[in-house]
Amino acid sequence: MKLITYLHAGCESVGICTTDEAAVLPLPQYEDMNDLIVRSSLAELAQLQQQGGAVLPLGEVKVLAPIPVPKQDLICLGINYRAHSDEIAHSFGKEQLKKRNVPIYFGKRVNRAVAPGDVVDGHFAICDSLDYECELAVIIGKEAKQVAPEQVQDYIFGYTIVNDVSARNIQTAYKQWYFGKSLDDFTPMGPCIVTADAIAYPPKLNLSCSINGELRQNSNTELLVHDITYIVSELSQGMTLLPGTIIITGTPGGVGMGMQPPCFLHSGDVMECTIESIGTLVNKVK
Repeated sequence: MKLITYLHAGCESVGICTTDEAAVLPLPQYEDMNDLIVRSSLAELAQLQQQGGAVLPLGEVKVLAPIPVPKQDLICLGINYRAHSDEIAHSFGKEQLKKRNVPIYFGKRVNRAVAPGDVVDGHFAICDSLDYECELAVIIGKEAKQVAPEQVQDYIFGYTIVNDVSARNIQTAYKQWYFGKSLDDFTPMGPCIVTADAIAYPPKLNLSCSINGELRQNSNTELLVHDITYIVSELSQGMTLLPGTIIITGTPGGVGMGMQPPCFLHSGDVMECTIESIGTLVNKVK
């Protein structure tokens, strides 16, 4: 199933896409996507889709980020594809990229996630090196605490796409990446949530990012250094992951910082992030 948050007649609502993806079945019993994740199960959603009802053509609604206002900061994985680690080594100090056997976790603040098709403020008054990062986002479906690796699959609600837009000059100037990753508009998300039962586990999905039609990133999620099972199980040993928690799993090689010479984003550039089975997230820089 594909779930969306959409705007229609001035109201934000959630719904299930029809199987042909031409329309959406409204689910007015849920306040928003966070409420849906907390109060529903995948089996219940499948039953609602099967029952059907009055639908809205997708052409008559505006698709928003599937979780426009996350309850908490996003949990992010840094340098979680080997090719990305190799390409950016020249941009970070040795201490920041020293060989390690554990993931790099950091937070990304988001007041409101940017909808598919909406513009991203480049903050060029303070950012001279705007970059893109196509990432698979994992959404937790139920409270996860001390989860064994073999149980992780049962805690996943679904997947979406997040473009981890980054101000590289700010990111590299500080020991923590939080500021450079968290400027307003730096979290485009969507176009939908694909429920976990629709994708084989662990996901082995092609992902790519094009800038103005030029392919920059092209990889597969099976190349994650630390996979979803490892990440969720490890985090849950010391923190409770609540329903609706969003974990973005890292980006592959091909970012602007890694090119020689670096090739950063400018006003007017169009970013297209695509992940197999989920769709394409398109945003323009202003």
